Amino acid sequence: MTRSLPTGIDVLDRKLNGGIPPGRVVALSASPTSQSELFLYEVASVQETVYATTERSVEAVEETLAGLGTERRTVEVRGVGDDPLTTLRRLLDDVDDRTAFVVDPVLPLERQSGPAAYRAFLNDLTDRMIETGSIAVLHCLDRRTLPENRDTTEYMADIVFDLSTELRGDSLENRLLVPKFRGGRALEETIKLNLAADVTIDISRKIA
Repeated sequence: MTRSLPTGIDVLDRKLNGGIPPGRVVALSASPTSQSELFLYEVASVQETVYATTERSVEAVEETLAGLGTERRTVEVRGVGDDPLTTLRRLLDDVDDRTAFVVDPVLPLERQSGPAAYRAFLNDLTDRMIETGSIAVLHCLDRRTLPENRDTTEYMADIVFDLSTELRGDSLENRLLVPKFRGGRALEETIKLNLAADVTIDISRKIA
């Protein structure tokens, strides 16, 4: 069996038997205020990555990655312009063997694309990941009004990472749930994370 591609988060990789199996599409669902993009940066820090930014500028993402110590030569950051679906299709050609393909966030595609065109793109995305033994991570922001195509994103994705952020007392608590793992096993327990300058495991006392 071809080895999995790591997420860069050690405890998650151990629970997933090494990381994300090649050929899979992941939907990362999280609040816009959770700093969930740190998860994407961890993925980009441990393998060659094509990073498509759909809202922030290329320069802003590159500066953030550089500040975290991520090697610029291993991450290709690209903007998508006014026609994200067409641009992303072209960017799929830049995905080589065992590469991470990140879309941050996927919301503009979900809002602007017709259902049939969006499904076709997700199928082409999956086919390219299988062909190259790569993984895709779609950053799904949980806005107050979700786009019509969000159900399609989560259904078509092979794996769903659901990051919840709650205020407990005077501190924020972030928990990662893996409710869906097509071709594998969903995790029965959540993983408590610290999201600060990077992603670390919260080893403080569990609160029932």
